[in-house]
Amino acid sequence: MKITNIRTLVVNAEMRNWVFVKVETNTPGLHGWGEATLEWKTKGVVGTIEDLTPFLIGKDPRDIEQLVRVMHKHGFWKMGVIGSSAISGIEIALWDILGKSLNTPVWRLLGGKTHDKIKIYTHLGMGEMSAVYETSETAYLVEKAQQVLEKGYRALKIVCIPYGHFLATIEAIDHVSKLMQDLRESVGAGVEIMVDFHGRCPSSSAAVQFIKALEPFNPLFVEEPIPPGDSLSMKAIFDKISCPLATGERLVSLQEFEPLFQMRAINIAQPDLCHCGGFSGAKKIAQMAEIAGIGIAPHNPLGPLAGAAALHFDIATPNFVIQEEMTGVVPWYHDVVEGTPILDDGYWKLPQNPGLGVEVNEEEAKKHPYKQEILHTTNAVLDDGTIVDW
Repeated sequence: MKITNIRTLVVNAEMRNWVFVKVETNTPGLHGWGEATLEWKTKGVVGTIEDLTPFLIGKDPRDIEQLVRVMHKHGFWKMGVIGSSAISGIEIALWDILGKSLNTPVWRLLGGKTHDKIKIYTHLGMGEMSAVYETSETAYLVEKAQQVLEKGYRALKIVCIPYGHFLATIEAIDHVSKLMQDLRESVGAGVEIMVDFHGRCPSSSAAVQFIKALEPFNPLFVEEPIPPGDSLSMKAIFDKISCPLATGERLVSLQEFEPLFQMRAINIAQPDLCHCGGFSGAKKIAQMAEIAGIGIAPHNPLGPLAGAAALHFDIATPNFVIQEEMTGVVPWYHDVVEGTPILDDGYWKLPQNPGLGVEVNEEEAKKHPYKQEILHTTNAVLDDGTIVDW
């Protein structure tokens, strides 16, 4: 069996462009699908996949570990998030091929079942950008949360931390506290709430002040309180708070996670399979996290192929905690990809079909070609003109 071609299919889903990756083989009817979606970097990822393709043509797609090494090492330059996302999309497709060739679900090839069902959560508003990233009023927050619960979810994430600078104001802290209090009273104690800081605090002191305001309302975890890459500050935050701390969606290698694990600076790691090297990279990260007593809650606000991959990974990962997902982000979601995960009372069921168990309807996908993503990040400007983290 040999790889004959690698193609990308870009599908605009309003909030982001999904980058689907198709690896084709010389075995009639056998191909694999992966996803390499990276917001505001779509053309860069597509171009990188084109650059990587010549290294893989003629190779056996089942030699996954070896092909990942080829992509990382034979290009000479070390990969950042664009390169790592490109490799991840291809790697996921290779596992899909392997599973199909053996008539076996990918999760069995990853070590088999460690959970009977997979706990999931989603964002407010699903694909509505303002609901996800600009939740600052109580009535709107509660309304959108109730809509999520009506869809069958039992856990949700909010982004309610205001854009800020190095110091947190009393007014901002009190406002965040009131939002969380009203949300908790609305959904009750039986619903898990996660708070994504989106790296908006540039200092550990500001992050701690906001987290302390949230703690009385028992968030499942607070996420990425500061921008990625500062393990010492994450450790300083960890030592001063009493609720679980999570990060990792913008870390793309085991080497980037390792300092956090070594210092025991987080409770939850959040690798994204579409950025951290696919199944191969995520499994290594999860195993190192388990040694450090750290749980795994994979990042995934991306497309349906990313969701399918995350499901298979979660099933085979003992320290898995909860999975982020955005099924139904657009009305035609299930028209483009068949066999997406099935939601049942806040959980995903275990799939039994070979490979990832999904198939892309390419004709439907082509009805939603690439468009420039909404430049929502331009909102991250303070009143005095200071550019801050989105």
